[in-house]
Order: sequence, then structure tokens, then C-alpha cells
Amino acid sequence: MDIRKYISIDPEIRFGKPCITGTRIAVADILQWLGDGMTTASILNDFPQLKPEHIQAALLFAANREHFIRVIAA
Repeated sequence: MDIRKYISIDPEIRFGKPCITGTRIAVADILQWLGDGMTTASILNDFPQLKPEHIQAALLFAANREHFIRVIAA
């Protein structure tokens, strides 16, 4: 999946947070909802502009971002 098709970063939208393209729904919002226990079905029901591939793209975005985080010993 090419997440660039589904996620965009625009400094004029949500202060430059990664968002689902064409919406103001941030990747962080989707991750928070999932972390709070919402199901994909309930998110899609509450936000009809989203599709399953948007949720998958948000998860892949977060997973890819983890590859770049380093822990530096104090």
C-alpha cells in the first residue's frame, strides 16, 4: 500500500499533522480511537468519509514512523 495516496501533510490543515487526504481527520485521531477500543466498523460508522484503507494507511504510517525512533541512553 502506498500510504502517500491516503495521508497528506499540509501546514494549513491541523497545524501540519498528518491527516487523511481530503479530510481534517488526523492519523493521531484514528490511532487514539483504536487505542481507546473503538473498532474499525465503529470508526467507519461515525465518520462515513473514511474507508477501511484509510485506517490501514494510518496504522502503516505509525508503524513506519517507529522505524525512525531511537532511544538515546542518558
